[in-house]
Amino acid sequence: MDCVRLDGVSTLLPSLTPLQQLRAGRLPRRLVQLYAGLVLYGFSMAMVIEAGLGLDPWDVLHQGLAEQLGWSFGAVTIVVGALVLLLWGPLRQWPGLGTVSNVVVIGLAVDAGLAVLPPVESLPVRTALLLGGVLANGLAGAAYLGSSFGAGPRDGLMTGLVTRTGRSVRLVRTCLELTVLALGVLLGGTVGVGTVLYAVAIGPLVQLFLPLVAVALPAPTREVPADLVP
Repeated sequence: MDCVRLDGVSTLLPSLTPLQQLRAGRLPRRLVQLYAGLVLYGFSMAMVIEAGLGLDPWDVLHQGLAEQLGWSFGAVTIVVGALVLLLWGPLRQWPGLGTVSNVVVIGLAVDAGLAVLPPVESLPVRTALLLGGVLANGLAGAAYLGSSFGAGPRDGLMTGLVTRTGRSVRLVRTCLELTVLALGVLLGGTVGVGTVLYAVAIGPLVQLFLPLVAVALPAPTREVPADLVP
């Protein structure tokens, strides 16, 4: 069973086929962590949206599409995730339970979060929402990744393109983020200080939380070069 390592993180994440994910052990703990992480991820997205100070690139695209189509933010998130997942086939990527759940659960959770969070006008409160949302998003991302049920559709697209093109993770990720950000801006998505904060903070936050929440699996592992993962 291969493993991947996030730069600077001693915790290894096993790279498993869908069947191996279900047979890897500690299933109840991992399932609870997967879905708790996905719900928190969606709710943290709602916090950042309500702050109104800028979204991460993919959410700028989601917001722009939601405004143009008249759909809810969560519905757009689900549809975009499903469309991105369709691109996995040509890239020879295999979705896991976490991948499929990511598409549905996050969209439902972000709509639920937007329904319960009250509108805020005060800049200090909006700033607190932004900071809390980014922090919670980092923890949530680490939690669902640490359950070892597969990457989300957008991360899988990135790693699939890296494998197929032979380009570096940094180049592929940057190109993807800039592309979706540009599309989102053209569609009317919100860009601001939150966009910059998310871009700068989310990687270090996931790296910070991952060793604390990654579920250790009782299977032998083999490391692969760090440049193969984001």
